[in-house]
Amino acid sequence: MPNGSLAGRAGRGARGPGIRLSIRELVRAGLPNALRGFCMGTADVVPGVSGGTIALILGIYERLVHAIRSAAGVAVSLLRRDRAAVAAYWREIEWMLIIPLVVGLGLAIVTLARLLEYLLEEHPEALSAFFFGLVAGSILIVWRFIRRPNPSVHLPLAAAVAVGAFFLLGLRSSAIDDPSTGQIFFAAMIAICAMILPGISGSFILLMLGMYDAVIAAVNDRDIGFLAVFAAGAALGLGAFAWLLDWLLKRFHDLMMAALAGLMLGSLRVLWPWPEGTDSGEIEAPPAGEWAVPLAVGVAGLVVVLALWWVSRSPRFNGSAPASD
Repeated sequence: MPNGSLAGRAGRGARGPGIRLSIRELVRAGLPNALRGFCMGTADVVPGVSGGTIALILGIYERLVHAIRSAAGVAVSLLRRDRAAVAAYWREIEWMLIIPLVVGLGLAIVTLARLLEYLLEEHPEALSAFFFGLVAGSILIVWRFIRRPNPSVHLPLAAAVAVGAFFLLGLRSSAIDDPSTGQIFFAAMIAICAMILPGISGSFILLMLGMYDAVIAAVNDRDIGFLAVFAAGAALGLGAFAWLLDWLLKRFHDLMMAALAGLMLGSLRVLWPWPEGTDSGEIEAPPAGEWAVPLAVGVAGLVVVLALWWVSRSPRFNGSAPASD
């Protein structure tokens, strides 16, 4: 999944400047990315699950990170009033990836939010088990993205990241009832990074920081001041982290893939079905006689993610050659 120029990615839905697309070509290029966005949105609705995991297994993760980094470059260049840099960064954004992706993501959130909310309330163990299987299968896929495997380096790195993530995701702060402006800004900066990190969801990060209830209350109460500070922190955090992540992926690709696999492995703690599904970072043994259904659903999640990966590599789905490992 190497990054490249827009013209070099024409087969994946991007076209260089000056090339016009017919309606049929637009649909053919945009529909697969809209479907990818729909899958990402489905995952984002569930606390503890990251759309970044789906982006990774569907072969668009590095392109997405690069596009966010370019968008951040546009914003910084605007502040500096550097028109040449604005134009350069603008041309780097892969619009035929981003626009359909956002449309599909929004459609999933709008259409599936109520269904997933019902499943979270009525069948938390089964839903957690499904995404547990999905993320577990994703780890196997991500490991294949390592171009030059070196077990003596990559396995210890993945294990160290997994252990660190496992213990960090077990931490919880007490709820902050009246957060300061600095706390709001900082929480947004940290939580938004989970948007592009596989295995961790922004909502769970807010729970860890004790800010989840305050953010939900601000949304429900239309607290413009709170939301403006939160949006500013999120924009700064996302832009800065995308720059760092894009740089790391370009220069230390295989190490980053091993680290991401470890992060996803550690994050399975959040998705362990017992005792309360994704509502808790605690881990308990399954009650006697209540493990069969979650096990079956977990296996189904594993099958689904492997099927998604296989489909995403299909030339018919991509309009080009299959994505490389």
